[in-house]
Amino acid sequence: MSGVSLGLVALLAGAAAALMLRPSAAVGSRSPAWRVPRWTVLLVALIPIVFPGKAVVAAVLLGIATFGGVALWRRRCERIEAGRTASRVVEACEQMAAELAAGHPPGPALSQLAAEWPVVEPVAEAQRMGADVPAAWRKVAEVPGAGSLRVVAAAWQIAHQTGSGLADALDRVALDLRAAAATQRVVDGELGSARSTARLIAGLPVAALAMGSGVGGEPLAFLFGSPVGLACLGLGLLLGWLGLWWIEGIARGVEAT
Repeated sequence: MSGVSLGLVALLAGAAAALMLRPSAAVGSRSPAWRVPRWTVLLVALIPIVFPGKAVVAAVLLGIATFGGVALWRRRCERIEAGRTASRVVEACEQMAAELAAGHPPGPALSQLAAEWPVVEPVAEAQRMGADVPAAWRKVAEVPGAGSLRVVAAAWQIAHQTGSGLADALDRVALDLRAAAATQRVVDGELGSARSTARLIAGLPVAALAMGSGVGGEPLAFLFGSPVGLACLGLGLLLGWLGLWWIEGIARGVEAT
């Protein structure tokens, strides 16, 4: 089997590995949890039978690389969705403050908010049932990106304990969250260039392979057709994904501060 054929087989194996991850509903969470199906073990066991010789190593390497790519993409999607949720939290605080300032009771104001944003339906239900509304806010705050609702829960609890105006408290919370969101946008803008540079550097080897094939070389035959090439491929993939994970780790640390 030629090096190019080995490369095609390995790429197909990597694409198949990308399909192994399946979202499933996590208990107590409104975001999908990702799991590896049980049949993955059987698929891994069949690789030495389906892919002869060196294609086994190439398929495993490409499969692991694809798993890493899927995980990075999933983190990116979760980060984007969390950002949207955080923006919705600010809008919800402003809407609640406006409704209460206009003289509407908390119950109808929460019902109106829940109709537009179903995530806060447990809070509206707690208000209707006379249950612990701050506790319901804290439960909803477990949704990725909605952590600021813990501040809303504290403001709600203090307003009811002290008798102070809930509308004023929520208005101050909305102002603080709006300022924090503006700061977060600046941080995201600064981190965006670092993330883009890391992805560009990670994609350069693919461009190098295309250039090498264009000038008459056989980089795929070397990478997939010899033990030294497979070792270089594995080391390159490892270093590339470690670099991407390192950049993401630094970015998450900066965002958390």
